[in-house]
Amino acid sequence: MTIDRKLMRNGNGWAISINSTILGFLDVNPETDMIRYTMENEKLIITKSDKKVKAVH
Repeated sequence: MTIDRKLMRNGNGWAISINSTILGFLDVNPETDMIRYTMENEKLIITKSDKKVKAVH
């Protein structure tokens, strides 16, 4: 699957919006799961991390 996305300004950096379809393919719950970025041969690879989001009290 290939999806072209526009980058969005976020403070001093840039952000990528990840739609719910992609989150579903990755089995990621944005409320509890983290994702991992890996750079490989000039490609950005996004996978589900083993780490979880810390609860905010």
